[in-house]
Amino acid sequence: MRAWFEAQGWTAAPFQREVWKRYLAGESGLLQTPTGSGKTLAAIGGPLLEALASTPRAAVPATPRKRPAPRPPGSLKVLWITPLRALAVDTTRALRAPIEALGLDWVVAMRTGDASARDRRLARSGQADVLVTTPESLSLLLSYADTAPQLAQLQCVVVDEWHELLGNKRGVLLQLALARLRRLNPALRIWGVSATLGNLDEARDALLPHLPDAPLVAGVAPKRFTLDTLLPGEDERFPWGGHLGLAQLPRVLERLMAERTSLLFANTRSQAELWHRALSAVWPEAPETLALHHGSLDPKLRAAAEDGLRDGSIRCVVATSSLDLGVDFPAVDQVLQIGSPKGVSRLLQRAGRARHRPGEAGHVVCVPTHALELVEYAAARAAVAAGTIESRPPPVLSLDVLAQHCVTLALGGGFEAEALLDEVRDTHAFRTLDAAAWRAVIDFVVQGGTALAHYPDFRRVVRGEDGVYRVEDRRIALRHRLSIGTIASDGSVRVKLMRGGGLGSVEESFIGRLRPRDRFQFAGRTLELVRLEDMTAYVRVAKSGSGTVPKWSGGRMALSGTLAHEVERLFEAPRDVPELRSIGRLLDLQQRLSALPAPGRLLVEWIHVRGGRHLFLYPFAGRQVHEGLAALWSLRWGRRHPNSFTFAANDYGLVLSPAQEVELDGDDIAALLTPDALLEDLRESLNLAELARRQFRDIARVAGLLPPSLPGRAPRSMRQLQASSGLLFDVLRRHDPDHMLLALAEREVFAAQLEVVRLRETLEDCSGRTLALHALKTFTPMSFPLWAESLRGQLSTEDWRTRVQRAAAQLEKRNRG
Repeated sequence: MRAWFEAQGWTAAPFQREVWKRYLAGESGLLQTPTGSGKTLAAIGGPLLEALASTPRAAVPATPRKRPAPRPPGSLKVLWITPLRALAVDTTRALRAPIEALGLDWVVAMRTGDASARDRRLARSGQADVLVTTPESLSLLLSYADTAPQLAQLQCVVVDEWHELLGNKRGVLLQLALARLRRLNPALRIWGVSATLGNLDEARDALLPHLPDAPLVAGVAPKRFTLDTLLPGEDERFPWGGHLGLAQLPRVLERLMAERTSLLFANTRSQAELWHRALSAVWPEAPETLALHHGSLDPKLRAAAEDGLRDGSIRCVVATSSLDLGVDFPAVDQVLQIGSPKGVSRLLQRAGRARHRPGEAGHVVCVPTHALELVEYAAARAAVAAGTIESRPPPVLSLDVLAQHCVTLALGGGFEAEALLDEVRDTHAFRTLDAAAWRAVIDFVVQGGTALAHYPDFRRVVRGEDGVYRVEDRRIALRHRLSIGTIASDGSVRVKLMRGGGLGSVEESFIGRLRPRDRFQFAGRTLELVRLEDMTAYVRVAKSGSGTVPKWSGGRMALSGTLAHEVERLFEAPRDVPELRSIGRLLDLQQRLSALPAPGRLLVEWIHVRGGRHLFLYPFAGRQVHEGLAALWSLRWGRRHPNSFTFAANDYGLVLSPAQEVELDGDDIAALLTPDALLEDLRESLNLAELARRQFRDIARVAGLLPPSLPGRAPRSMRQLQASSGLLFDVLRRHDPDHMLLALAEREVFAAQLEVVRLRETLEDCSGRTLALHALKTFTPMSFPLWAESLRGQLSTEDWRTRVQRAAAQLEKRNRG
């Protein structure tokens, strides 16, 4: 190993040697190190050293050996878990290099949705030595009885990018699968690899719940990080809110042309499509040197963009979070971020995409779309300098995932209920699972619960005379394997050229509004709809003109609490960074008209303008918390003064607009901020049943109540899925109101959609602040973006952006000087 490192001109880093030694001593642990620091070699080095020690004659060959022939079944040694299929391809390539160079006759295969037929065969037959896979594909392997002997021979599991799985149900599914692997081989060594987190100890405990004192190995120090912002000119009018940043196009193009290869990150797929179209119109080089990359594009198009980055044939890729993770692109010279990154960890991850080589500094060029984002950039820089980063709390008691896992194991040879309960409780996610909840899960997988017991489709698992639960129906087995996973479907329609291949998918709700010959922008092309058939939109490339850009639900990112608190602090901080100096006039205007936000002070603006009164409140707790807070305030305010309210929220605050004139003083505001009776008031203020109904669709799909269409049949539309889930929801509410999935849906509404814990913390924080109430007759720089947000739901023959731009111009003219 040392000889090979020296041949590459490398020296093993201390953290790599520590992981190798701990692995060889039989330990498991979590490695925390930034991408590009050598984490792959750190994680695979232990198994390689172990293999070299058991093969004394192995030596570093002068030239790499050809790929060895497949091994006999039972040779699987290392299972490498990755969160992304695209990352699996790159990881497979990275693992083969040292294996072949060291002369080991190991076969490396990939088992994901994109795997070749050869790799799928190697994975199923157990003929690979190293298998790169995803959490979903691992669960699929567990659904086959003949894989248990192969998996029992495993020596090591590596969970790459654990921070990306930790905070969602995919991580819960993986926790359950790892518990099964530990049961098959108690000596199994498990190593996780994670970027920096605010809750690293909890991340380790979720990965290794059976080893509370497992080592946390610190890798290299975080990359040196620099942030540069494309600032507006001194006399340049810069929007207060509601823009996509396309006015910055000339500056962005100049930066792109100054470097050989660039990544331009946008926060949403729609924004990426718009920026790609705008750049295409002014791109001075060959069109194929500009590419687009996001999660709704066909895998072949994404792979082409990734290959172009590797070989340097592409100058710029406009991307979303689909390229956030650790795919290795050493040729990328710079990263640009359109708009606010909304989180410290996301910005660090993206900055690390540039100069993705050990020892290189991370750098990002930020492109603001409106004025207040400049404060967010300065806040992100300050947070990185202070070492402040977001936590990702892992979900607990996701019973829909547990039900799916039970059916998987029933397929994979069967399970005994008591033994499986012990195994499940050996995970972080289900360590508090009580006997009643476990009985409900078993009852659900056996017959669907009390109300569904008479329907054969919901009888999936059968308890045999030997006490073992198994799946006996081949149709149920096929449907379950097709639906394994926790990634909720967004009701997508495939987009396919009339003459050519697929381009990707768009949401059904968007394509359903188009008529034949209508045009839309997708995959970097202007397309014309020919026909919609069997959930496939057949299109042709339009020869000229433009089209609308699809919008994807759930695409808007919320400002993290960590970054929001730093933003609030900077509003009154010394203006010693370029971003704050550049909007000094705007901050001075906010101070002159009202006041600047600050920690310990709760800014409230009671603005009376033509069209009514509006109450603006700025807790800096993020959009989701503010939406729940607005609904809560509407209820409580209406109790004191019967009224009707409209409201809107953004990451900084919220606005409530009463239909009837009403006075509100400081005592009224203080009474509305109490955390007392929070859950009861939320139940009354929100249409909780409708929110739970929406959440239930995703839960029902994960739990197996909404099986997919069988191969050869037309896929079900989102309307059909919603109708099916809605019918099930109503049946259960009427005939089985205590059903575990109904309770789970309500709990997830409170936890995920409304963030009740953070909402309570926000109310307690606001109650302890000094109230700064200002009565005004004009909008301020802080209130204007919220007022603009409230206009989105109003009917007008004008485009929303036109109305906002006109209003902003009038305000700026009125307050000039």
